[in-house]
Amino acid sequence: MTTPSLSRPVGTAVIGGGTMGADVAVVLSRGGLPVTLVERDAAKAARLPGYVGAQLEAAGCAAHAGPITVVQQLEAVAWADVGLVVECIVEQLAPKQQLFARLVELALPSALLTSNSSGLPISRIADGLPTRERMFGLHFFMPAHLVPLVEVVMGPDSDADAAQALMQTMRRCASVPVLVRKDRPGFLANRLQHALAREAFALLDDGVASAEDIDAAVRFGFGFRFLAAGPILQRDHAGLDVHCAAAATIYPSLCNDAEPAKVLQQQVQAGRVGMKAGAGFSDWPEAERAAERARYDRLLRAGLHLLADELPPLPGATGDAPSSDRNPT
Repeated sequence: MTTPSLSRPVGTAVIGGGTMGADVAVVLSRGGLPVTLVERDAAKAARLPGYVGAQLEAAGCAAHAGPITVVQQLEAVAWADVGLVVECIVEQLAPKQQLFARLVELALPSALLTSNSSGLPISRIADGLPTRERMFGLHFFMPAHLVPLVEVVMGPDSDADAAQALMQTMRRCASVPVLVRKDRPGFLANRLQHALAREAFALLDDGVASAEDIDAAVRFGFGFRFLAAGPILQRDHAGLDVHCAAAATIYPSLCNDAEPAKVLQQQVQAGRVGMKAGAGFSDWPEAERAAERARYDRLLRAGLHLLADELPPLPGATGDAPSSDRNPT
């Protein structure tokens, strides 16, 4: 199989111009890659160039960004120039399978076909398609242009050389790619997140602590240290013997429920599903939601500034701190 060349810009196509798709387009463009963004809704399509341009300006990388083209139909993409496709449509298996079946017909035989699905295994999306060896999960985290991590998820038939080409392309875009070698539900990061969330909601169910105190324990305790070291490196700092002894005491009492916690199910059943609904564990009127999102993004940008020396540089960046200008605080 021929993989996209990394010695020159590779045209990309992002299918779906919602929240994730728009931010993924920012990521690819800031790497100097030409991006065609496909969004069927005319009103959304009209807003996308302004949004993407504003994010690139805020990141300080507009001068070296790849061009953005917005179209409303798959057939309008210049497929002969596209080496990487990122699907960002609805999180449902059937529509994704239908889309990829169409991409088999439209995209070049050398193009890598990827899905931003947060939970659907790429092996299920690829089932029955002749392109399984060049299909991957490419899972970004909201907001994709501010969270550096991206998961490159291999299915059982995915080509290992193509996976490495995809990893290199994401580094070009100043992302931090991790290779997930086995196509497990939730991949890598979401499995870790859900393990933590299950215990957090179980503690809520059991009345051990309030939602605010659980969040504070993570943010200002061990979560604060995660900016400097992940859970495995952190244990090297603290001592594996200490952790192993504590684990023997704590593990037997940890939540191992196969169903979501009652407090979580109750919120969902009541329609309190978070900021998008105006209410979750807290009420979110529009003014408070906007203020919280601004606070959240500001702290993410500050985190990027702190980690600048450890992030891949953007094209055109110079100096010893190559990423420090991309997300000014």
